Amino acid sequence: MSDNFSHLYDLPGPQGRRRILIGSVISAIVLLGIIGLGVWQFADHGQLDGDRWAPFLQWPIWQYLLVGLLGTLQAAALTAVLSAPLGALFAVGRLSRVRPIRWIATAYIEIARTIPVLLLVYLMLFGLPHYGINVPTIWKLVIPLTVANSAVFAEIIRAGVLSLPRGQEEAALGLGLLPRQAMSYVVLPQALRSVTPSLVSQLVSLLKDTSLGFIVAFTELLYRGQVLSAFNHLLIQTFLVVTFIYLVCNGSLSAVASRLRSRTVRRGIRPPVTPDLTPTAQKAPHA
Repeated sequence: MSDNFSHLYDLPGPQGRRRILIGSVISAIVLLGIIGLGVWQFADHGQLDGDRWAPFLQWPIWQYLLVGLLGTLQAAALTAVLSAPLGALFAVGRLSRVRPIRWIATAYIEIARTIPVLLLVYLMLFGLPHYGINVPTIWKLVIPLTVANSAVFAEIIRAGVLSLPRGQEEAALGLGLLPRQAMSYVVLPQALRSVTPSLVSQLVSLLKDTSLGFIVAFTELLYRGQVLSAFNHLLIQTFLVVTFIYLVCNGSLSAVASRLRSRTVRRGIRPPVTPDLTPTAQKAPHA
């Protein structure tokens, strides 16, 4: 356990470490048992037969799925490019000393975090066309994802700003910079550097949310998997392959986030406190 986090809780003693080890071993055995039972059930029902997996050894099948993966990455990239600057803007707005700006930014963040993304997708699919507003298919997915993820990015960036020592801003103001200049040139760059691992981790959630594209018939990975399973009648095999592709993509992003977090800790940068992303309307009242 790194000393950078030892102030958060006491390190476990010998007995505590023994209990953690025993619990980990038991959990691993149970998990392996569940996986083994699933594999046995698949084999018992013929789902592991070679002829059911043979189509996935052909390049046209993978080419068809990789086109869906390209759509998934395209939607995720567009959402990230739009959400990052919007998130930074609303984070700064929520920290503003000007009350109207702070209220507007806070209202947007809380509302965007409260509304389900699926509801926003349905609004783009059925609501806006009713009033004559019909955007291209990809934007019916990207716009709802941008609304939701910009609010999450804003809270992550705000947590990074609040984690910085107060002296950073005071020193910038002491040098004659205006408050907005101190935020733009001194505080915000340092905050973004410290929360980069968290932002990359959020991209994992963003990549998974692109699977909602099947609702608007956008050509993404899950939609292609559904079409392919309806064509070849290999439902389990197709979606296991789709799951494997998602695991590779999300696992790669998670590995990048872990590496960035390790580098941040090694450089002695204090990690920001993880923001509470639970919408205000869903928080339990204090006793």
